[in-house]
Amino acid sequence: MQPHAGDDVPAQALLLTAAPTDHDTTRPAPEPAYAISTRGLVKAYPGPDGTTVHAVRGLDLDVRQGETFAFLGPNGAGKSTTIAMLCALARPTAGRAVVAGADVLGRPDRVRRHVGMLFQHSALDPDLTAEQNLYIHTRLYGMGRRHARRRVTDTLEAVALTGRRRSPVRTLSGGMRRRLELARGLLHEPRILFLDEPTTGLDPHARAQVWDHLRALRDRHGTTLFVTTHYLEEAENCDRLAIIDAGRLVAQGTPAALKAAIGDDRVVLRTGDDARARQVVRDTAPPGTAPTVDTDGLCLRLPDGSAWIPRLCAALAAHGIPVRAASATPPTLDDVFFHHTGRSLNTARPPQTRSHSGRDA
Repeated sequence: MQPHAGDDVPAQALLLTAAPTDHDTTRPAPEPAYAISTRGLVKAYPGPDGTTVHAVRGLDLDVRQGETFAFLGPNGAGKSTTIAMLCALARPTAGRAVVAGADVLGRPDRVRRHVGMLFQHSALDPDLTAEQNLYIHTRLYGMGRRHARRRVTDTLEAVALTGRRRSPVRTLSGGMRRRLELARGLLHEPRILFLDEPTTGLDPHARAQVWDHLRALRDRHGTTLFVTTHYLEEAENCDRLAIIDAGRLVAQGTPAALKAAIGDDRVVLRTGDDARARQVVRDTAPPGTAPTVDTDGLCLRLPDGSAWIPRLCAALAAHGIPVRAASATPPTLDDVFFHHTGRSLNTARPPQTRSHSGRDA
C-alpha cells in the first residue's frame, strides 16, 4: 500500500516504488559546492480514482557545508518524504538532488555512505545493551571487529553514554535513548547528518542535552546538520531554515532575516473594554491598521511598537478605558509561518484570530 502524500512517513518505512525518471533538464543543475542541493524535486503517489497526489512539489534547496539547517513545517508538510529522497531511500518522481557530491539517482550507494540518519521513530532493540545496539550497526556497515569496537567507544563517549554502555536500552531515559540513536547515526562518520524531529517527546532538559551534543558535533567535525522540526525554539537556533507547507517551499533564510522581513512588532493591550478600545486604537494608530481581539487581548501590528504604547494608552485613558497591561514583541518564526501560509504553527493559538500584518485578512 502506498503512503498517502499528505503524511510524513518515517523514512525507513518508505518503499522504493516510484518508476525511474530522467533528470529534469528544464531547471539549472544543482550546485555541487553545497552539501545538499536540489532543483525541482518532486515526490508523487497514485491517488484514488487514478489521480496523482504530491507529497513534495518542485523543491529548490541549497544547504551549505557545515551549517545547521532547519526544515520547519507542520506534520504532513512533506518533511520526512524529502529526507527519504535526500538519503536515497525513496526515488524522486522528478527533479534532481545532489547530496555530499553525489546524485541521489545516479549514485545512491555513495549518498548512503556519506549520510547518517536519526529517524523520527526509535529503531533501537530495547533488550540489547547500548553497546550491543551500536556494535550490530557497525557490522552492518561492514566494519572490521577492531574498527567497530573503536567506533562504538568513540560514539558513546561523544554522546556522554560511556557509563551506560552495558545498560539495556529499556533502562535508559528518553533523552539517553535519543542520544544513543544519535551515536548510531555517527558510527560511520557521515559528512551530513539528517535528524527527523530529533527531540519529539523529550522534556526540555533532555531536549537541551541533545542539542548540546549536536552543536559540539558540528563544531568538532564540521558535520552538516539537516533538522526537521515543528519546534520554533529549535529552528531559532539553526543557521538557516526553510519553511515547507503542503509540499512547497514558501520561504528560506536566516531566522533573523525571515523575521525582519515581517517588519512590524506585535502590540498587545489588555483593557477594561476591548470592544470600545478597538475603535479608539484604530483611530489613533496609522491609517489602515486593523486591531483584532483574541484570547491575548487587543492585538495589532505597528512599526516600533514600544514607542506607540504610550500614545495608545493616553488615547484610551482620554476615553475612560483603563489599560491593565501592554506589551510589544518583535516578530517570531510563528509570525513568519503565518505570514507565508495563513496558518499558525502554534497550535495553542487559533490561527483564524491572528493578524500577521495589522490589516484585515
